[in-house]
Amino acid sequence: MPDQPAAPPRTPQRTSGAAPLWAQAAELIRQEIARRPLPPGSRLPSERDLCTRFDISRVTLRKALLHLVDEGMLTASHGRGWFVAGGTTGSREWPNDLESFTATARRKHMTPSSLVLRLETLPASLDDAERLDVPAGTPLIVLERIRLLDDVRVAVDRTLVVARLAPGLTDVDFATASLFEQLAARGVELDRSEVTIEARAAGTGLAGHLGIDTGAPVLALDQTVFTRDQRPALLSLVEYSGERYRLRTAFPAS
Repeated sequence: MPDQPAAPPRTPQRTSGAAPLWAQAAELIRQEIARRPLPPGSRLPSERDLCTRFDISRVTLRKALLHLVDEGMLTASHGRGWFVAGGTTGSREWPNDLESFTATARRKHMTPSSLVLRLETLPASLDDAERLDVPAGTPLIVLERIRLLDDVRVAVDRTLVVARLAPGLTDVDFATASLFEQLAARGVELDRSEVTIEARAAGTGLAGHLGIDTGAPVLALDQTVFTRDQRPALLSLVEYSGERYRLRTAFPAS
């Protein structure tokens, strides 16, 4: 079954060459997937198990795993683990679990990119502080981007991240980088989100960013994303062009 963890791999033997540890770990994972072979949808062992077997730190392991995500070999499902890419989940148009814009695009074999409108640190307002369960004035990283799929503008994303969780985030080039992957590389384990979805009419500024008419329909997703210890980590408002993005998912019968 796709959601069953893959059997533990044999103890890896790192080389003594000049390649960095993360590159060696990535190659060992790549070889293991090919050797077994592991079918699409197979879940890798836990990060803790992989760190023990490879004798590397979690930061080094995540760099290797994210590299394999970039190659299209793996996908990440926050709160569930790392999976061999290409499984039946590729038929979904909307994730049933917490998944980044970048991961969704890759799963659909599209190229994600962004135009960064704003990246700075500001004090939390009263409303944002309440939602994030932090004192008013707490430093928040503000990241605003126009999100593109295959160079087509599909959404405007405004995200607020508690700054202490992600040192160095303001130095990242978010034209191509994934925020979720950057947080994971810094040890922030995202678990779930609470989302409000509503239809709106595009205002003048949003319409200009998306290249659509003022008043055109947009789908707005307002979400709070929580860490594994159930603390709010970030707020995100993503407004999708109704003409360029659609929502389809599945719900179990009650």
